[in-house]
Amino acid sequence: MTGSTFSRATSLLNKLSSISELKQLQAIITKSGLHSHIPLTTKLIFFSALSPFGNLSHAYSLFQHSSILIHNPFISNTMIRAFSHSCFPLQALLIYNQMLINNVVSDSYTCNFVLKACSRAYKLIQESGSCDDDNLVVVYNKGTEIHCRVIKIGFQNDPSVQNSLLYFYSQCGLVSVARHLFDQIKDTSLVSWNIMISAYDLVNDYESADYLLELMPCKTVVSWNTLIARYIRLGDVQAARRVFGCMPERNAVSWNSMIAGCVSVRDYAGALELFSEMQNAGVKPTEVTLISILGACAETGALEIGHKIYESLKVCEHKIESYLGNALVNMYCKCGNLSLAWEIFNGMKMKTVSCWNAMVIGLAVHGYCEEVFQLFTEMEESLGGSIRPDRVTFIGVLVACSHKGLVDKARWYFDHMVKRYKIVPDSKHYGCMVDLLSRWGLLEEAYQIIMTAPFQNSVVLWRTLLGACRTQSNTELAEISFKQLAKLKQLIDGDYVLLSNIYAEAGRWDEVERLRSEMDYLHVPRQAGYSQINMKESDRLS
Repeated sequence: MTGSTFSRATSLLNKLSSISELKQLQAIITKSGLHSHIPLTTKLIFFSALSPFGNLSHAYSLFQHSSILIHNPFISNTMIRAFSHSCFPLQALLIYNQMLINNVVSDSYTCNFVLKACSRAYKLIQESGSCDDDNLVVVYNKGTEIHCRVIKIGFQNDPSVQNSLLYFYSQCGLVSVARHLFDQIKDTSLVSWNIMISAYDLVNDYESADYLLELMPCKTVVSWNTLIARYIRLGDVQAARRVFGCMPERNAVSWNSMIAGCVSVRDYAGALELFSEMQNAGVKPTEVTLISILGACAETGALEIGHKIYESLKVCEHKIESYLGNALVNMYCKCGNLSLAWEIFNGMKMKTVSCWNAMVIGLAVHGYCEEVFQLFTEMEESLGGSIRPDRVTFIGVLVACSHKGLVDKARWYFDHMVKRYKIVPDSKHYGCMVDLLSRWGLLEEAYQIIMTAPFQNSVVLWRTLLGACRTQSNTELAEISFKQLAKLKQLIDGDYVLLSNIYAEAGRWDEVERLRSEMDYLHVPRQAGYSQINMKESDRLS
């Protein structure tokens, strides 16, 4: 019985096409007593970790619950490789540390994968905007430690390891170190050339980048993609389009760069048009493509296109995790379909902070305040507190408080943010508090918050207070707000109209006349009122 089950399991393992099939097969293996059979479990983990239809969380669970597999170099490498491509590259470093503690043999693949994890972790920390210098130092030190280990065990001439080292130092901004390593490579591959050119581009040394591009023995599609990426980073999408148009060959990365470039300059229609052209050209979209397009759908309300993407992913049972899951949650939240956003959010096993934030903001904007507070509590308790709320999370919570006028709750969350998480409030947090207090008539407290804020040059804060002064008929604070906007040289026609209306309601007609005359004297442009109505051709008057 066991022999026939083993043969059947082996056969089915080679035909897996979804995580549901894998779980069914895993149940058969466990029931038959074959769960300790290393080759079978190894294949289960390999599929879960690396297949587009797998589930990294499930793979990690299998890995953790087997002391034998933890000491297996191939499986450890598989897990490091999977995490190095995920939203959680630091987890790859933890597995690597565990390998060292358990004296598991490291090979060139280990070094290659863990260096990629260091590069990705460094990049993600920088992009997060958290300015977490301590974590950057930790990741950098780990990368240099691995470099030393590479030399010690003799992998410094391995081409993949060499390229991973080049990429790591370039991501850290140490172009001189990367160039030193590049010059030491005897047989420089085209991959090495492209990494070095990108390294110079990252630090805006375009002269050196172009010099290497001229010296490069053969330009590949990657070389052209590097040029596109440069222009996209500089915000010159037209220049990127010119390079894209004259490329002798294009790949998915070329299309992805152009689509992402359009999204970065808010040309969402252009991004969707490029996506259509990409499909017509027969180029299969990647996850990166879909993430960019879902971002465009979110900003334009193109729910139909976004929903088609989600439906196609479900049909082929593609795993929806990390950035792709985040993009879908964000898209459905911004398009107002919170039920599907919830469905995707709850189905994700490994959620990043940005995913929690997308759900929190989505619920807050649509007025689901109690759900926001519950989700915030779950976030604090999730994974033993490893997912920490950030400044965006608290903006969502404060918006929820504002919707329901929960002043005391907002004060508590504001203090909680500062005292527990050591987050320094920015203009958006102060804006939420000022808006909330102003809405509910607490203008004096709103004024005190503005005055005690570390920055008093926020136009938004003073304008928010000015607007509330009309609702509450507070002429004194309205005049103070108006004077502050004047000091900042940010007065617009709307500010004059607001104060003028406040004076009118107070019966101070001389002040109304003075403001109107001042507007004429200073030539303050007055924006004409208009309405925006979407009309079909058949609706137009003849």
